[in-house]
Amino acid sequence: MAGAADGGGKPRVVLGVSGGIAAYKACELLRRLTESGHDVRVVPTASALNFVGAATWSALSGHPVASEVWSDVHEVPHVRIGQSADLVVVAPATADLLARAAHGLAPDLLTNTLLTARCPVVFAPAMHTEMWEHPATRANVATLRSRGAVVIEPASGRLTGADTGKGRLPDPAEIFEVCRRILARGAAEPDLTGRHVVVSAGGTREPLDPVRYLGNRSSGKQGYALARTAAARGARVTLVTANASLPDPAGVDVVRVETAKQLRTAVIEAAGDADAVVMAAAVADFRPSDYATGKIKKKDGQEPAPIVLVRNPDILAEISAERPRAGQVIVGFAAETDDVLANGRDKLRRKGCDLLVVNEVGERKTFGSEANEAVILASDGAETPVPYGPKEALADTVWDLVTLRLP
Repeated sequence: MAGAADGGGKPRVVLGVSGGIAAYKACELLRRLTESGHDVRVVPTASALNFVGAATWSALSGHPVASEVWSDVHEVPHVRIGQSADLVVVAPATADLLARAAHGLAPDLLTNTLLTARCPVVFAPAMHTEMWEHPATRANVATLRSRGAVVIEPASGRLTGADTGKGRLPDPAEIFEVCRRILARGAAEPDLTGRHVVVSAGGTREPLDPVRYLGNRSSGKQGYALARTAAARGARVTLVTANASLPDPAGVDVVRVETAKQLRTAVIEAAGDADAVVMAAAVADFRPSDYATGKIKKKDGQEPAPIVLVRNPDILAEISAERPRAGQVIVGFAAETDDVLANGRDKLRRKGCDLLVVNEVGERKTFGSEANEAVILASDGAETPVPYGPKEALADTVWDLVTLRLP
């Protein structure tokens, strides 16, 4: 992972930990950061040390740990730690910590570090749903985002005690992925801040009977890469996912569907206030005309009855034509097996979208892999080849082209 560390050394990351029950999960984030080659300095608040002690943070990071500005005063830690960082990530970030950061308060070492940092800053909130939804917290989050910070949307799930709802700390592995993408972009601004984007991913399944379906080989990895990179660039992301067995990306609202009809409903609903819609899902063109309520049985001496197919709705063409929001950018994907570019240009014309990502697919190409290559066709005739590489690289190129077209 690239970073701006001095003299080509390890990228320097400050891991801030505030006083919430999810503080113990930050140990996993710390482990992932250190094991991937980062020099991590943990700066907990005094409240955080009630959940995880200084000895743990020091042992895992290899650095001394303090929460107050009065420790090692001769080294001026309240200034130097933030000044020398390539990334500051606060996980968990409580409602209190977000309020202090938004208002520039600096009663301890962590908030001083946030004031002196001139690198990308990421907040991973964790709190009860009512606290996250309170107007004061929403205003503080909006303020931080307006200043260029990336505030990851919390996950939904089990909270402290028996409560459930939105406010759960995202999975540390996914917070790490956000940090990794931000460090890879260096000093680039989070250029999707304030934008809402919708991404579809995975492959739809059209049921034949209660145990069988028509499907495809899509793993959802490209769509998830698009969602993850958009979140790292500051966007509010809605991911409509069809039958993908992948962990939820940090900071992303996930809507799960199975069929093409369900995907259409979810995408159209989410697209109402979206700045961009990226249709990366492999949507079935056809579905069985009839659904057998019982399992279709094999009968001795008889050939199976033919399966009659009917067309599914063309979601990409529909949203390209209707565009519920002015200036909305629509991106489609074309998985082709032959005459790749010719078929892609024809599809771009027929669908009416702004960009079309065209790639060659097959049993051992693209589907399920960690890498991809493509040509991105634009409605104005431009063509952008993306060489073989990680799917996140293709995702970043897509968002680069999208941002150029946003009003």
